[in-house]
Amino acid sequence: MNQNIINARVTFRNSPIHILEKFTIRDVESAYPQFKEHSGLDECVIIQTCNRIELFGKTKNYDQQKIKKTWASLAGLDEEIFDENLEIEKNEKAFHHLLKLTSGLDSMVVGEEQILGQIKNSITSARNTKASGQHLNTLFDKAIRIGTRIRNSSGISQGGISVGSMAVKLAEENIDELKFKKILLIGTGEVSTLVAKSLQRRGYDFAVTSRTLERSQAFCETMGGKAVRFEDVLSGFGNYDVLFVATTAPYFLVTFDRITDAVKKRNNGMMILDLSNPRTVDEKVATIGGIKLMNLDQIAEMVEKNMKARLNKVKTVENIINEEVSVLQASMKRLDAEPLVKDVFKNIDSLRQKELKKALSMLDETDEKKIKIIEELTKAVVESIVSTPMNNIRKASEQGKPDLLEIASKLFDYKNEQE
Repeated sequence: MNQNIINARVTFRNSPIHILEKFTIRDVESAYPQFKEHSGLDECVIIQTCNRIELFGKTKNYDQQKIKKTWASLAGLDEEIFDENLEIEKNEKAFHHLLKLTSGLDSMVVGEEQILGQIKNSITSARNTKASGQHLNTLFDKAIRIGTRIRNSSGISQGGISVGSMAVKLAEENIDELKFKKILLIGTGEVSTLVAKSLQRRGYDFAVTSRTLERSQAFCETMGGKAVRFEDVLSGFGNYDVLFVATTAPYFLVTFDRITDAVKKRNNGMMILDLSNPRTVDEKVATIGGIKLMNLDQIAEMVEKNMKARLNKVKTVENIINEEVSVLQASMKRLDAEPLVKDVFKNIDSLRQKELKKALSMLDETDEKKIKIIEELTKAVVESIVSTPMNNIRKASEQGKPDLLEIASKLFDYKNEQE
């Protein structure tokens, strides 16, 4: 292709949430002209979710360092931090990644539907601000249609639920009027993200704590919830009705003694869901009156039943994506020919109108009906002559034959006119 489509991304796959959040572009609308001016991008689209920040761009020549520098400036970061967290791909690999996004394969929960809506919003925003153009508009429109078709035909979005969603569902089933209860989420990792997303989606208020208040605050800015001090939580479990515990601590964080003390201060029970691996809630807690304890193994077993059918479809979806990438790539290559084709049609039509006007003047024709017949005839003749070579040029572009495109440009003096 004469033009490169690039994808630069920081995602949950190689960056924990508290690191990922640092790459957030606060003002996307003002970021677009910055990327276009300083990164050599002619078009760009920014996708931001709680699990990813991604930039798609179109350019003839791109400079990876300029992209890093511009992004770092927008996010208030040092460029060095990008070395460990940023992935950059172009053309076929970028198309493949976008199709994995729209079909749900690259989500934290396979097949989840939220990302499709977020991608639609992103391209709409880019269109409205004139940040995207013919290439990215075409790419995203086709990728969204393909992703939707894959979801519908494979059923990959049906019947699945994450550990986080299941944990919240169990809390709803076991705690009356959960929306009026006090909920605490301990941890800011991948599982905590799933819990927070589920709580937020259902409209529940919740508190979040982790080793440092700064980390909790960064997590809450992206995921919702209210950050609380870790030290206050350890001595204040009695203030909460539901605990979601999802940490990587190598010891029991929620101990028998701490929950015993908490229960003494309460008039009602408490539900604790240990989503940590290894477990960070002492199993003896389950013997305390009024305490309902569920661990990750129990929850994961329920999730597995729902996920098996979905995961069995992953290979099918991957095969479909591999087939569709080549179709998408051909569509993007075809765009390389469009400026030439458009210019040729424009110039030839201009000549047609000029000669038509001259002929009508020589004929001294004033009958509107006859003039219309003659004009339609000239259009039909031009169309029949020009369409075949122009379609062949488009096909050559699709098939990756830039030499033929270059020859056609010389034949029609396209480059000289552009210069």
